[in-house]
Amino acid sequence: MFENRRDAGQKLGKALSAYRGTGAFVLAIPRGGVPIGYEVARVLDAELSLIITRKLPYPDNPESGFGAIAEDGSIFIYEQAARSLAPETIKRIKAAQRDEIRRRITELRGGRSLPEIAGRTVILVDDGIAMGSTMRASVALCKNRGAGEIIVAVPVAGRRAIREIREIVDEMIVLESPPAFRAVAQVYEHWYDVPDREVLEIMDAWKREDREV
Repeated sequence: MFENRRDAGQKLGKALSAYRGTGAFVLAIPRGGVPIGYEVARVLDAELSLIITRKLPYPDNPESGFGAIAEDGSIFIYEQAARSLAPETIKRIKAAQRDEIRRRITELRGGRSLPEIAGRTVILVDDGIAMGSTMRASVALCKNRGAGEIIVAVPVAGRRAIREIREIVDEMIVLESPPAFRAVAQVYEHWYDVPDREVLEIMDAWKREDREV
């Protein structure tokens, strides 16, 4: 359905064209959401930054998770999914992800605080939503920071996640929701795990473009 994240981001930006010139703020979730957010922000002529949120993975299956935590400490947990884990195990996983959040803030955002979003229209962007815990923790952060309007925008999402997240945001834009949805990667012809280096290159390119405007 999409050639790569750049293609998906350009198409997503077009779907969000109503927000062009409105002062909306694009917040991309690293790492896969950053190429998407870059293209969306370019199309909308919007500000761009990174919001650091991490999945809480199962210790024996890191590709799957029982919740997520955002950089301000906002947490979303699927209680039923977490029942099989001991409280000490959950505590240890949270601590590990807080450490990774701090690392990413330092490495990917240069140690800078999240920009002020109080009263702003915020567009939360990722390369897709499977279960939705990471996005829900990100939404919670934006609400805690007093965002004026919260829009979630992704190229692909599962139907259950769409139903649940639409109930907690002002608008949700999803380009594709395949009936046999198994993983975000299935809608991309070229898929790979985005490295830190690429995120830094994208944000450096954004800063150069922003200064040239």
